[in-house]
Amino acid sequence: MLNSPHQSRLRIGRHSIAGQVYHVTIVTRDRIAFFADLRNARTTVLTLRAASDLGDAETLAYVLMPEHLHWLMMLGPHRPLHRVVHAFKSVSAHRVGQPVWQRSFHDHALRSDEDCVVAARYIIANPVRRGLVERVGDYPHWDAVWL
Repeated sequence: MLNSPHQSRLRIGRHSIAGQVYHVTIVTRDRIAFFADLRNARTTVLTLRAASDLGDAETLAYVLMPEHLHWLMMLGPHRPLHRVVHAFKSVSAHRVGQPVWQRSFHDHALRSDEDCVVAARYIIANPVRRGLVERVGDYPHWDAVWL
């Protein structure tokens, strides 16, 4: 649903808090497996790392699946969450050379009682749960600061 009439209501109450840890999920356009292509995947991972280098977000963990991205990040002080995600999506699509992402994204702010390491393990185990690999270490497109 790219242009859902209720999409704007999803943003009501969305706040960006610098220093807050967010689990962001971004899905590819029409769920096309753009990142089954190694070049597209590596280009996108480099773009994700650049967001950290710019201070927009500190990447704590990520897994780039064939048709979506899970990104655990701590928001930096300069831009709100929706701008950071939009910039990442825009730059990665430009570098890949084609429109890649759906317009929207899902985010979840981790509450103070939630454990970031547990969330990171959940994120990076995604390829195992999907049956793409038998062990996390066998999947090439993930990273976590704790591992």
